[in-house]
Amino acid sequence: MAEEDKTKTLNRLLIDSARTDNVDQLVKEVFSEVGKFDINYQDGIGNTALHYAAKEGSLDVLNELLEYYGCDVDYTNNIEGATPLHLAVKIEEPELRALIVDSLLDAGADPRIKDKEGHIAQDYVDENDKETLIAFRRHLAQESISKGDIAEDYDDDDEDFDGSGSDDEE
Repeated sequence: MAEEDKTKTLNRLLIDSARTDNVDQLVKEVFSEVGKFDINYQDGIGNTALHYAAKEGSLDVLNELLEYYGCDVDYTNNIEGATPLHLAVKIEEPELRALIVDSLLDAGADPRIKDKEGHIAQDYVDENDKETLIAFRRHLAQESISKGDIAEDYDDDDEDFDGSGSDDEE
């Protein structure tokens, strides 16, 4: 039973660290107890520590969470169906908003996930918020390039392959 209490306490500290941008508490008190907490722990409304870090603009905590093995960037909460990315685009300060959005996208956040209103995160970005829009565009461009880099692997010993890209034999 004591172990279960320890896990509950660490999970609460994890959430509290994100809400208050307390990176020291996160690293010294929570991350030092590897295996005794759930990095993707969801509170009563379905928010994870990453949701709170994104919502509060807790950049230092957010970066620590994103580097922690197993941190899922795409959990949706219960009330809005929002991912951390949905919450990040609503941060008041433009530069911080763009940094957090960029960090989440770099960590693999899926910008195509819709909330309960049917909106993707980018739908909440003001058209004048160039920095955040650029972060989304950069991510989509990188994703497109990555998919384009996949080439078929031809066996060099294949006698039927002439390298021309044509199946017609002359």
